[in-house]
Amino acid sequence: MNVNLYDFELPEQLIAQTPLLDRTASRLLTLNKDSGEINHQTFPDIIDFLNPGDTLILNDTRVLPARLFGTKEDTGAKAEVLLLKNVEGDKWEALVKPGKKLKAGSVIVFGDELKAIIEEEGEMGARTLTFTYNGIFQEILDRLGEMPLPPYIKETLDDRERYQTVYAKHEGSAAAPTAGLHFTDELLDQIRAKGVNVAFITLHVGLGTFRPMSVDVVEDHVMHEEYYSLSQETADLINQTKENGHRVFAVGTTSCRTLETVGSKFENGILQASSGWTSIFIYPGYSFKVIDGMLTNFHLPKSTLVMLVSALAGREHIMQAYEEAIQEKYRFFSFGDAMLIY
Repeated sequence: MNVNLYDFELPEQLIAQTPLLDRTASRLLTLNKDSGEINHQTFPDIIDFLNPGDTLILNDTRVLPARLFGTKEDTGAKAEVLLLKNVEGDKWEALVKPGKKLKAGSVIVFGDELKAIIEEEGEMGARTLTFTYNGIFQEILDRLGEMPLPPYIKETLDDRERYQTVYAKHEGSAAAPTAGLHFTDELLDQIRAKGVNVAFITLHVGLGTFRPMSVDVVEDHVMHEEYYSLSQETADLINQTKENGHRVFAVGTTSCRTLETVGSKFENGILQASSGWTSIFIYPGYSFKVIDGMLTNFHLPKSTLVMLVSALAGREHIMQAYEEAIQEKYRFFSFGDAMLIY
């Protein structure tokens, strides 16, 4: 299957640069995955598409202030580090700039309180770093680090909490699970009051978010591993939802990938608590094991995320929905509008 099947022309002015003042003020395109019917709503209307007994699964990962700006110790040249994954202790997987000048053995200093030595070199700018410091690493990171906004966002983010969901809890992501940015505590309370279950999983978003597909054939792409965790409490709730004939909605592709990873581990369809690393790649032809619907933002052309939503709703339905969203001037990507596939 050719990657170009998932390409589309997106006017640059439709790439949302800043979050809306009100999280729930986004627009909501609703797509019936069976009929292809499209409707245009506002985000709080999501409650009308959820029935009592349905379950909404959200990713409670918290984004690290993972972008660090420093200098090479020997030359004073500028250096940038984007933390991606804590390997163990003070050892991290990261992306670095400029990659050609930051080789194994290079030392990067960040002010007077933090230093990193490059231990290993990987592909496409990836490095393994070991940090040395005095004090508590997380506190230093909070002081020195900046939010790792995607490269298509050029504006400065005034309030770093706007790149966190209101329910963000477990720190470890290199990017936000952006479909969840639309929720407020009040809206979640309204959803619960309708009889809809709200539960959480954790997936720490990693390297795959920043890497474009570099292959022409979809099946040749290899996803990067990301850490996930699903509790027994959430597993039991999903099992009960399914047993009672209700639907499971994933909030975001990260929640979807976690649920489908766990679903593939238990062939009897009964989920159990699970954690580990996933590199699941969902594209058309995939048979979903857990989710019935998904809330998601609008994604980049030729991305694995467009392929994932196409697996759920069908490529033709998704391409039609994206075409209509562009015509209607929806806001795209991380700070953009949302789509509900049901």
